[in-house]
Amino acid sequence: MSEAVRRVQSDSPWEGAFGHARAVAAGDRVLVAGTLPFTGTVLHGEGDPYEQALAAFRQGLDALREFGLGAESVIRTRMYLTHVRDVDAVGRAHKELFDAVRPAATMVVVSGFVDPRVLVQIELEAFRDSATPGSAPRAPEGDPR
Repeated sequence: MSEAVRRVQSDSPWEGAFGHARAVAAGDRVLVAGTLPFTGTVLHGEGDPYEQALAAFRQGLDALREFGLGAESVIRTRMYLTHVRDVDAVGRAHKELFDAVRPAATMVVVSGFVDPRVLVQIELEAFRDSATPGSAPRAPEGDPR
């Protein structure tokens, strides 16, 4: 495994069961896997899309903190919802956390998640430059590496 790739795990039961990481840093990108509004097996905000979105985003941001990053480093968000009626509630949660950052964002309505109580799942992508602690060094301008 390359030293330029680093993975972190969370307390999600699905990571071990399905063989994936919560977040993976490779080069100047950190990708946060689809994140549900759970801490371990505890669902946050049951029946409330706004609270579920906040909880899922917080879980994703916690993963980014493992790499020394915060909301200001987020360049893309993806929000998956089970009901179109929840668009405004989830959008409000997104705006509260990312209004100053304004990442590229996608919101999609899907048929469901692994737990039928879940209304929202999110993904994050973040950028880290060579000045960010834990970042891989970048090649100088014009260097073909």
